[in-house]
Amino acid sequence: MSLIWPMSLLLPLPQSTEFAHTCAMLGQPLRRCQRESGGRQLLVWQVQSRRFGPLGRLDLVSRGPVAAEPGDLDDWLRRWTRWHDGRPLVLNADGLSAEALRGAGFWPLVTPATLALLALGPEAGMRAALAQKWRNRLNRAERAGLKLRETDLTPDHWILTAEAAQARARGYRGLPPAFSAAFARANPGAAQVFEALDKGVPVAGALVLRHGRMATWQIGVTTSEGRRCHAMNLLLWHAMQALAARGHDCLDLGILNAQDAPGLTHFKLGTGARAHRLGGTWLHLGALAPLARRLPMRMAA
Repeated sequence: MSLIWPMSLLLPLPQSTEFAHTCAMLGQPLRRCQRESGGRQLLVWQVQSRRFGPLGRLDLVSRGPVAAEPGDLDDWLRRWTRWHDGRPLVLNADGLSAEALRGAGFWPLVTPATLALLALGPEAGMRAALAQKWRNRLNRAERAGLKLRETDLTPDHWILTAEAAQARARGYRGLPPAFSAAFARANPGAAQVFEALDKGVPVAGALVLRHGRMATWQIGVTTSEGRRCHAMNLLLWHAMQALAARGHDCLDLGILNAQDAPGLTHFKLGTGARAHRLGGTWLHLGALAPLARRLPMRMAA
């Protein structure tokens, strides 16, 4: 069993050291900032930078900062200008209220997204948390005679090509397959593929990225045969067990979109995952800050 260091924070993918290693490999290094006390992480935030025409450099803190205590997060918001040089900052907030962000001069750009976060632990507890319909489909998949295989991601793995085709067909955008391949190179053993095979042929596959106490369900693809026998239920259940055994506390299943993908939303929540609402995306621009502070709350929330 590979145990995760217990003094570390529960860091989502964009705030993890594994993400930083991947960005460096892709030639896009980021700045990592943190506060510690007695070997314990108190506050972590990573800053990505890009250049955007007349705006010049634009900084991004995605799903951060991450704090051990709410007070540490409030303190960061009061003091963030001390480490920042006044360039435009986009903050994809988590745990910061709209009132606090508006008061600090941030302008709302995108309404908050909601994620499915799944707590990992003993097998009996995880199985009991499954929705009845989800558990029934898992039971059928376990009787279907599928073979399971777990491997490290390789640059030529079929799941990367399948994900690219699926994204084009369904019209969604996320981190590209090239990022997943770079993550595997930068973090050996941390990008794991779970496959379900029928007569030696893959009918479903999933890529999980491991990072500290958390892991992220990055890619999931299935065939019509895989859907018929509920192979993805079996794969996710196997991944939950494997990740828990390796010391991970939480699996990030990604964004919930009940309007455009109700079936996928039900699938994610059927695992026992909780819906976690982020704080939205906000912009701090010096000239805009005074106006942002006077923005009516109905427009900022």
